Amino acid sequence: RLACVGPEVLLAVTVAMGSAKLLVALALAAPAAAFMGPAPARSPATVVFGKGGELRDRIATVGNTQKITEAMRLVAAAKVRRAQEAVLQTRPFSETLQSVFLGLIDQLGKEPIDIPLLETREVKKVTLLAISGDRGLCGSYNTYIIKKTEARKKELEAQGIEVEIVPVGTKVGGYFRRRGVEFPSEYNCPQVPSAEFASTISNEMLNKFLDGETDKVELIYTQFVSLIASAPKLKTLLPLSATGIETEGDEMFELTTEDGELAVETSSFEPAEAKVFPKDTIFEQDPVAILNGILPLYLDGQILRSLQEAVASELASRMQSMQSASDNAKDLKKTLSQTYNRIRQASVTQEILEIVAGASAASG
Repeated sequence: RLACVGPEVLLAVTVAMGSAKLLVALALAAPAAAFMGPAPARSPATVVFGKGGELRDRIATVGNTQKITEAMRLVAAAKVRRAQEAVLQTRPFSETLQSVFLGLIDQLGKEPIDIPLLETREVKKVTLLAISGDRGLCGSYNTYIIKKTEARKKELEAQGIEVEIVPVGTKVGGYFRRRGVEFPSEYNCPQVPSAEFASTISNEMLNKFLDGETDKVELIYTQFVSLIASAPKLKTLLPLSATGIETEGDEMFELTTEDGELAVETSSFEPAEAKVFPKDTIFEQDPVAILNGILPLYLDGQILRSLQEAVASELASRMQSMQSASDNAKDLKKTLSQTYNRIRQASVTQEILEIVAGASAASG
């Protein structure tokens, strides 16, 4: 029968059979989705806070922050104890110096004393020795020192007195440096002040005063009052005052615990009594020369004590700041947990209502 068919018909049949084979091969190779209609668009996934999510992560973050601030508070408390021990160790030396000084003054009687460190002269230039911290996170500790120093600088300049600042601590130094103030020298404030460090500062101040580069040296530091209070204090370092040395008392602060909380006990001490020298005592050196040797040591002790008190004030301020941060983190964690629980409860309630409604619709 095919012999009766023309060549055009045979060609058409052959092309049709080849196309059928090609379609079968494509159908076997293509996935089933290629022959289905377009998939319906899906709505974006909704974050359900009741089952986890961002709110739960934030609660965990706040909890970690609370742990960090509490650890920093305990570290500051331990450092306060070390600073307290350092003050106790230096007190006997200061008492002995004061006692010997008073004894020599009594020995000299009313004789005129020529001591350069006690010399008072016309004030044309003042050196401000300002002690601050090197780090932040200690509340308003550094701010008080900066404001006190700036106010004293403006007060002296209003009187026509030249002022130079020697900062001890990067915070006060950075503040005045950004305002174009230049320093003859500057120091970092160590967390554990040493006698060598205090002696370095003392020698510089002595050289400035004795060489006539400055007429007065004033110290600005933070006086330790309690764990929750400290006050910036201004006192004159040079020239020294014999009356001030004679009548200077002392206070000691001891960190203790009371009912599970940190507390401070304050002890006041009267000025040291004058050392009694026998009347037949023969001094190898002139008593005035001995006084000239004692007073620089006394100045070293004053600067060391001021550094220790400033560091103790900084640590106490950091303790309070970290305590406040821990309390705030605790309150925030509590508030977030309550919000989290309310959202989760609302989500569970909504799901129960949907199940009940579906069951009612199916049964009705």
